[in-house]
Amino acid sequence: MSISLKDFDYPLPKDLISQYPAERRDRSRLLVLDRESGRIEHKLFYQVIDYLTAGDGLVINQTRVFPARTFGINQKNGRKVEVFFLKRLDGKLWEVLVKPSKRVPEGSLISFEPDGLTCEIRARTESGSWLGKVNYNGNLFEVLEKIGRVPLPPYIKREVETDDKSTYQTVYARDTGAVAAPTAGLHFTEELLEKIKDKGVEMISITLHVGWDSFRPVRADDPKDHTLASEYFKINLEATERINQIKRSGQRIVAVGTTTVRALETAAGNCKGDEIKPQSGWTKKFIYPPYKFKGVDSLITNFHLPRSTLLLLVSAFASKELILDAYQEAIRRKYRFYSYGDAMLII
Repeated sequence: MSISLKDFDYPLPKDLISQYPAERRDRSRLLVLDRESGRIEHKLFYQVIDYLTAGDGLVINQTRVFPARTFGINQKNGRKVEVFFLKRLDGKLWEVLVKPSKRVPEGSLISFEPDGLTCEIRARTESGSWLGKVNYNGNLFEVLEKIGRVPLPPYIKREVETDDKSTYQTVYARDTGAVAAPTAGLHFTEELLEKIKDKGVEMISITLHVGWDSFRPVRADDPKDHTLASEYFKINLEATERINQIKRSGQRIVAVGTTTVRALETAAGNCKGDEIKPQSGWTKKFIYPPYKFKGVDSLITNFHLPRSTLLLLVSAFASKELILDAYQEAIRRKYRFYSYGDAMLII
């Protein structure tokens, strides 16, 4: 089956791109899509509990966003430079984005005050980013907490504000390493999670450190020609045992977010049979139609950009026709789109 990227496009009024989160996380809107009947329901997010059953497993991505966007001085010419820390590769070697890239040649040394942090710009990568050797005292993430800014997505057309440090983070974020939030999880509150647990739903934590590739447009018309940047994931023994037990009992695995789906499907693809094993490493898992899901039964997600890898993933889960119809209904009812927007539950 051949698909074309142009078939995953849709027009979106700019005023529906949410610039701020809902005043209360769990009071954002929720569109519920039934994959079998095509039925659509309109709820508020806290009502997601009504679609969960005792014995189900709610799998969350506990990655924590760090303030990856920094500003330093190029020691060669004294000019201000933006360095965006993408991911640690090995030791003190990082993949970074540099702006303005043309004015920062290989070998440039960028310094940051007041913590003695420096980044030596090394070779360029195939994707257009840079390799940077980072030198610092202490813990780099602690340094970045002091000097960095929250890496809001490019479609949020405003400056970072103080509240973004907490609102662009899930309430269950634990494992630092992401440069973009697993945004489906932004709708949960501690109170809602407790109610879900009290209903008998298993809460299962895994990690996938979300990279900037979520916002990189797909250039190739045939999705098979597009490659995702690698992202680190980790699923421990306790998580796999609980997931396997839930699946054996005939209950559902409900994934919170496309990043959780990619981690689970990576793990399932690495194992023979229906059960998964503990694992960690790097994944470039790119899911697009047609695709047979092994690890996920239901999905909580946000509304995604046209022609994006995330839109392709949810279309593989529920079909392109159902997803685009649901998106048109959401647009008609003025749902809020993208990272700080409303949510969708696909059952």
